[in-house]
Amino acid sequence: MPAAVSITQEILKPHLEIQGGHTLSRELKVSGAKNSALVLMTSALLSEGPLELHNVPQLTDIQGMADILASLGVHVKRSQETVWLQADDLHHAEPPYDLVNGLRASFFCIGPLLGRLGHAKVPLPGGCRIGARPVVEHIRGLKALGAMVKVEHGVVTASVPGTSRRLKGAAIVLDCPSVGATETILMAAVLAEGTSTIENAAQEPEVQDLAKMLNAMGARVIGAGGPIITIEGVERLHGCNYSVIPDRIEAGTFLIAAAITRSIVRVSPVIPEHLNAVLQKLRDCGCTLEIDKQGITLIPGDLHGVDIITQPFPGFPTDLQAPFMALLTTAKGTSVVTEKIYENRMQHVAELQRMGASIRLQGNTAVVEGVPQLSAAPVSGNDLRAAAALVLAGLAARGISQVDGLNHLDRGYDGIESKLNASGAHILRHQPSG
Repeated sequence: MPAAVSITQEILKPHLEIQGGHTLSRELKVSGAKNSALVLMTSALLSEGPLELHNVPQLTDIQGMADILASLGVHVKRSQETVWLQADDLHHAEPPYDLVNGLRASFFCIGPLLGRLGHAKVPLPGGCRIGARPVVEHIRGLKALGAMVKVEHGVVTASVPGTSRRLKGAAIVLDCPSVGATETILMAAVLAEGTSTIENAAQEPEVQDLAKMLNAMGARVIGAGGPIITIEGVERLHGCNYSVIPDRIEAGTFLIAAAITRSIVRVSPVIPEHLNAVLQKLRDCGCTLEIDKQGITLIPGDLHGVDIITQPFPGFPTDLQAPFMALLTTAKGTSVVTEKIYENRMQHVAELQRMGASIRLQGNTAVVEGVPQLSAAPVSGNDLRAAAALVLAGLAARGISQVDGLNHLDRGYDGIESKLNASGAHILRHQPSG
């Protein structure tokens, strides 16, 4: 590998040093889905019985959720890709602000805490700064189930009135198909008295995964994966053993890595139905895909531009907008990328421009003119998916790129550089001590 970066940068910022221009090969292994594992972990709050989760990725967000649950009295043990959780000694309904602040998924705790204990006090969540991502829909749903909710000084306090301390089934119609709101309401409703329905529910695979595991715990949920979910409340749930679905966003990122490096690579395990919109765009821009029972092999062609509009599932996922834009900067012709989910998710554009990309940004629409070659540069990922996009751009660029923002990258990708290196990439992690 070529020589190192400046001493000053070594000291100040952890970063990846990526030598571009190497072809990838063999297979890239996909870990369990972060966005599914986080919410499945919070489901432990619903039951006194032990919950054993397998295929859990080793990420900073997962450790963050483990710390939050432990602060509430949940017994947590981790070993490799398995997490054991038991909430038989659940005694606290107020996760501390310092743990919640950096993890948006922490707000999921409010639903099961209300369902199990009848009260909860949860600070408003943090996470990547990609937009407002309000919790209004969550709160409306909890109120419909009978909770009294108030928001003061950045903290949401909720309680169930009456002696039974149980929520009541209700018909809830979401203004937008929010994944977080759907999952929060679903977890609250499984222990409610009576039947609940969620209309205009999010249809994402992670919602389906949650419903499937809740049913394995004794819940009665039907319709997950469609626009209407019906929940018949039960008095209690029990533990179970469950395996998290493969991460569709990581799988998509690796398929794009193959395309941007013009490499033939197999990505596994993948559930193709979870990526239909992305697979179609890869075909549209000139890739050939060979799909088998466990994985997808990408064969790149003469790549050309395509237009993308992010949408809720089953549309094109917002989490792959930035990585796919990195690919389009190297494709022939013009592409138009429109972000419809989050209002501040174009932070990667300026960084890609530093690497020689030709992009015109007009609000939340980017017009991309493909260039023959990206050039290495020092760049910074300001959110999780922006950081991933810059890693992909670095793989294709001429020269050595330095990508910082690893605190974001490590929230969502389990050992991304080691996986890519095993497939032929040349990436060094610089992690200054102190």
